[in-house]
Amino acid sequence: MGKSSKYSTGTIKVNGQTKAQTYKSGNNVITNYKMSDAEKRAYDYAQNSFADGLQSVNIFDENTKKNLQSQLDAYTLQGQKMVNSIYTPMLNDLKTDVASRFGNLDNSVFMDNLNTIESNRADAINNLAQDITAKRSELINNELSQRYTYLNFLQDIQNQTNSNILNFANSSQANSNSGNNFNSKNSSGFGAYSNLTSGLLKNLTPYASAATSALQIAQKYL
Repeated sequence: MGKSSKYSTGTIKVNGQTKAQTYKSGNNVITNYKMSDAEKRAYDYAQNSFADGLQSVNIFDENTKKNLQSQLDAYTLQGQKMVNSIYTPMLNDLKTDVASRFGNLDNSVFMDNLNTIESNRADAINNLAQDITAKRSELINNELSQRYTYLNFLQDIQNQTNSNILNFANSSQANSNSGNNFNSKNSSGFGAYSNLTSGLLKNLTPYASAATSALQIAQKYL
């Protein structure tokens, strides 16, 4: 019988550069994917940043807390200005009107209207307090949402790279398998041919022994 065929290496190249290679080392079949320098930097950054971000995704440091509080303070101040812009002119107009009609503010007309305005302003301030509480939750949720989105982005980079690796590796393995199948068919064909020839040579000339030896040598090295 002939010697087994050499294992075929499967290689995938892109723009002349090897991206994946399948080969045999001892009893192991190895598929190796070769990252470009840029691809490796992106993959390592995404992997390290994901690991660092994951452990602190729900933890707010002092700078983050100050930033959120600053936004909340600005929202509160804007709300207060809006309430004052509505009710301060109303109070001034009431004072002017009552003083011009009655000469002073010590009367029931002024007090009744004042109580109505103050009651409405109290409702507005209460609504503002509820809005501030809702705004605080919104700011926190937005911060967390941005962090989760960024972590998903980093994970997508890793998943896409792993998907590329798997696709290239599968192509490399398929390439190697095609080569091995081709070698196997060729090897089987030569073996059948040599067996048939050996049988014929037994019934031919005195040179049969020499020819048979030549075939045996060829089988040994193919």
